[in-house]
Amino acid sequence: MSGHSKWSSIKHKKGALDAKRGKIFTKLIREITVAARFGGGDPDSNPRLRTAIAAAKAANMPKENIDRGIKKGTGELEGTSYEEANYEGYGPGGVAVLVDCLTDNKNRTVAEVKHIFERLGGSLGEPGCVSWMFDKKGVITFERDGTDEEQLFDVALEAGAEDVKETDDGFEVITAPSDFERVKGVFDEKGLEYSLAEVTMISQNTVKVEGKKAQQVITLMQGLEDIDDVIHVYANFDISDADMENIA
Repeated sequence: MSGHSKWSSIKHKKGALDAKRGKIFTKLIREITVAARFGGGDPDSNPRLRTAIAAAKAANMPKENIDRGIKKGTGELEGTSYEEANYEGYGPGGVAVLVDCLTDNKNRTVAEVKHIFERLGGSLGEPGCVSWMFDKKGVITFERDGTDEEQLFDVALEAGAEDVKETDDGFEVITAPSDFERVKGVFDEKGLEYSLAEVTMISQNTVKVEGKKAQQVITLMQGLEDIDDVIHVYANFDISDADMENIA
């Protein structure tokens, strides 16, 4: 399985038991605040905010926290002003890595990101060095067990999805970012349960890493994710299920 799918799955499965829930909430609140600042506080007319709220609810964030984040974004409550920052680089084995951040201090953030890259076997690159390898897409993931394959393909086609891909564990429905919410809504209406739904960056090609290199890549991903200002990390690694079990 490629990097975006495997890493999303790892984070999704560990999220319910993650001891660093406060840090997760901090990242989610930042995204809610920025989404509300740029697109307004009404999730019905702000897809980015709607997606951020859904992620917060999936992490069991209290409603009052979500509401407070929205009000900070719209200016109803005083709050820190965040801006977006994006960094690119290479991990062990030549894996391409994208890092999305929300920060109130870009100098601090780039220093922290660079430090983690260098400490964990990677290197921070110039803007544009690897971003051309990725496409922004909506991805809706279905587990194999309990999913009617024929019905899934029919609904995906009806909803206007770009593609349906079979994976080791199930199926991925791929959409254009602008169609993501609509396609996901159709699955909700039909009562088809998905395990994960997100707008993410999908790599055009993957880099196979094994053994020690695989461990180093996952350690780098975790190190970057642990930075407070980092919201998303994407990479084009391909690690076997056997190596993933050994790492886990």
